[in-house]
Amino acid sequence: MKVPFNYLPFQFKDHAPYFKEWKKLIKSCEFTLGPFVKKFEKSFANYVGSKYCYSTNNGTDALILSLKAIGIKNGDEVITVCNSFYATTGAIVACGAKPIFVDCDERYQINVSQIDSVVTKKTKAILPVHWGGASPDMNIIMKIAKKYKLKVVEDACMGIGGKINNKSPGTFGDISAYSMHPLKSLNVMGDGGIVTTNNPKIAKWIEKYRNHGMINRDQISIWGVNMRMQPFQSIVAEIELKKVNKIVSKRNRNAKFLDKELSNINFVKVPKRIQKFKETFALYMARFDKRDQLKKFLIKNGIEVKVHYPIPLHLQVASKKLGYKIHDFPESESQAKDLLTLPVHQYLSKKQLKYMVDKIKLFYK
Repeated sequence: MKVPFNYLPFQFKDHAPYFKEWKKLIKSCEFTLGPFVKKFEKSFANYVGSKYCYSTNNGTDALILSLKAIGIKNGDEVITVCNSFYATTGAIVACGAKPIFVDCDERYQINVSQIDSVVTKKTKAILPVHWGGASPDMNIIMKIAKKYKLKVVEDACMGIGGKINNKSPGTFGDISAYSMHPLKSLNVMGDGGIVTTNNPKIAKWIEKYRNHGMINRDQISIWGVNMRMQPFQSIVAEIELKKVNKIVSKRNRNAKFLDKELSNINFVKVPKRIQKFKETFALYMARFDKRDQLKKFLIKNGIEVKVHYPIPLHLQVASKKLGYKIHDFPESESQAKDLLTLPVHQYLSKKQLKYMVDKIKLFYK
């Protein structure tokens, strides 16, 4: 039996809805920003509960745009976690700032108890990550930010469709970045990103900066760049946004089944789930003894599994100049050795999920 990690062939099997809307776009010739982009931005703002929403060409640019929008520049320090995807830290560096790492907790989220200890006079912001589609305690993070008068930029790239006490990830901080990469709960046909904020001054700057700093066709007020989302992708995003709640609900049902079954295996550690926190399960991760051997065994048996990620950010070659070393962040380093990501997407059948669990049990026998 095959248990695929990649669900895109199933998602886009029916091309008709996209072609129908693309024909309208082609007829309109509104190929740069325009009504199709604005329609999606309005829909997404309403969905997450933000006043302002601007789409970008990818999630990385959404992070860079967010940091620049709050004034992050050369010499500034931004606190973040060391077990995220490269884009989180890469965005900080792209703004000329210095990433300051803290460890993660047992739920794979930023360890909020360590943030206070790394705040300095150069610290300008905290960049928490909703890693894997789960969420850190944003209320504590906001209290710390208020205490030190810091900005909060949320990396909610995996958080679309999640909830923290009925509030969407990405609606706690000053500004937030989302991704619509194919791995995410809301995805387009390639890359796509979103920035949201409730601050009108920040919103006005973003609107100009992501479009070359233009006031109109003939004038610019600031030197900007092109971070615009393509209208054909905004059409895909608009269609897929209507499905997000069902997608996340199905992933949660699948995850609940896996949690129950895997929790009964002595060699597996499932992370704690927080009541009233709804995860998106962009990644379903758990800790497994003999991870690498298990990975090979499962792949051999047709089960596509992944590792996110085997080397924490502070130990990457690119981080060498930051001065971190092995054992600086023991939880992240320990997790990197035994975390495994299992398929959990909405197209999996109960039979496939059971097959996967049975093979894991067989391996440990």
